Amino acid sequence: MKIGFCGTMSVGKTTLVNALKKLPEFKNYNFATERSKYLNSLGIPLNHETTIEGQTIFLAERVTELMQENLITDRTIIDVMSFTNCATKVSYIDADAFNEYASRFIKEYDFIFYISPEGLGIEDNGIRETNAEYRNKIDETIQKLLFKYRPVFHTIKGSTDERIEQILKTINY
Repeated sequence: MKIGFCGTMSVGKTTLVNALKKLPEFKNYNFATERSKYLNSLGIPLNHETTIEGQTIFLAERVTELMQENLITDRTIIDVMSFTNCATKVSYIDADAFNEYASRFIKEYDFIFYISPEGLGIEDNGIRETNAEYRNKIDETIQKLLFKYRPVFHTIKGSTDERIEQILKTINY
């Protein structure tokens, strides 16, 4: 089973994946969490400063994850597409072409869980963007992409424990 979490920055995707690692239901799963700090250290621009080349690296990471069995990841193809659309250094034409190509991989997820930023503050981890307007733009773009490509997805909310309960119920554990 391949489970992906999508949502804008600072909604608890990585925290949720790290919590799921501890559950016996997921003992045979592979877990993938963000590598933004590492990629940024290589000179790959992030967030609104990203480039089509940088987004290609992020897409390759997500596709590589999808080649594994029993995966839980804190980023999805939808996230990569959203950041590509919102990048100031990526033209609309390039973003559209990139997203049409990337969209073919969305069907590889068995479950996509969208996490809304509603009611959540932005945590500064030294790498992620903390601009609230940009965060909202990413979230709106994720929602538009979910509507456009129509994968089956589930919205989850609440504390980490409440989210875990919703996930387990959805995937029938």
